[in-house]
Amino acid sequence: MFEIAKLRRFVMCGLLGLILTGVVSCLKSPTQAPQLEFWTMELQPKFNDYFKDAIGKFEAANPSIKVHWVDIPWGAMQGKIQAAMGAKTAPDVVNLNPDFAIQLAARNAWLNLDPVLTKGENKEYLPSIWQAGTLDGKAFSLPWYLTTNVTIYNQELFTKAGVPKPPTTYQELAQVAKQIKEKTGKYAFFTTFVPEDSNDVLESMIQMGAQLTDKQGKAAFNTPAGKAAFQYWVDLYKQGLLPKEALTQGHKQGIQLYQAGETAMLSAGAPFINSIAQNAPQIAKVSAVAPQITGQTGKKGVAVMNLVVPRTTKMPDAAVKFALFITNATNQLAFAQASDTLPSNIKAVADYKTKLESGDDKSALDRGKLISAEQLSQSEILIPPLKNLDVLKKAIYENLQAAMSGEKTVEQAVTDAATTWDAGK
Repeated sequence: MFEIAKLRRFVMCGLLGLILTGVVSCLKSPTQAPQLEFWTMELQPKFNDYFKDAIGKFEAANPSIKVHWVDIPWGAMQGKIQAAMGAKTAPDVVNLNPDFAIQLAARNAWLNLDPVLTKGENKEYLPSIWQAGTLDGKAFSLPWYLTTNVTIYNQELFTKAGVPKPPTTYQELAQVAKQIKEKTGKYAFFTTFVPEDSNDVLESMIQMGAQLTDKQGKAAFNTPAGKAAFQYWVDLYKQGLLPKEALTQGHKQGIQLYQAGETAMLSAGAPFINSIAQNAPQIAKVSAVAPQITGQTGKKGVAVMNLVVPRTTKMPDAAVKFALFITNATNQLAFAQASDTLPSNIKAVADYKTKLESGDDKSALDRGKLISAEQLSQSEILIPPLKNLDVLKKAIYENLQAAMSGEKTVEQAVTDAATTWDAGK
């Protein structure tokens, strides 16, 4: 009898517990909105206010979605996203560059955007920039912000050399380099041939009409155009029109030489004008801005940042909606103005130029930004996405250096570079 009573009390307590649990559950707040995780590259803390405002507006318009913003250091992003995808804990929207994004696109890592972009959203972006986010005709990313170099030049040195305006092509650059050296004793410019430091020489080859690789990924620069590009740089160096440290020093050396008044030109993003003003105010006073130098192709280089949506996302619709929101005309324009970058949205580019064109007294920075925006119609990612780009750069740069120092003929240098790439790619 005693055991039955104990059992009854136990059952009653258990039922009471279930009832109370139900009551407490009813008293709890409504189910939290699903959280969308958004990763960017090194944008905190400078742009905290921008993203707080943008995310706040998105959440107000989409109360069923909450956004968690995570900022990753630039050098850590590649490893972190690969690890997260391997562990199936990838975020829902990720900020990457096309070089790395397309490598993972080849492994089917990203959501195919074509089936979900049904309102012609692709027409809202610059065509050449949109193309950089496609693979095998399928869109895997939305373009975001851009940067493109301009030519910053020393007007005082140009006047002393009797050069009326900065060169626009590599052919003109060779002529100007000779005139400046003869009249002033200074170098016209500095370009590094250190493979770990810069893609500038590879980009110049493409601008001059050479092709780096074919559709199978094999070397395609062992051609008359490729040899002509090699010959161009070899001639400049052998004629003493490039500083000797171009073979051993990186891009920082070029900056130092320009700020010291030892070179007449510098290829950099327009915002670098402010750095010159801080570091070398006397040089800044005589500096002006011109379009990026190109070859006979007329192509100009651009660096692109984009947004991708991992296929593993549990919120594909929300992720795409958020990515489209961040890259729409209003938000791209606001971010471009806050960051001194360029938008990739066509309407945002037009509005960006209109704002810069208004007003009579433009600063050197504003003129540089306007030139950057105006040359976007000719800009594209010059170097095709390659898994082993560093191997290709090393093969080309080292053989080019050998030709510049007289160890090889140009023809042998080009042949050896192509052979090295094909053997080790």
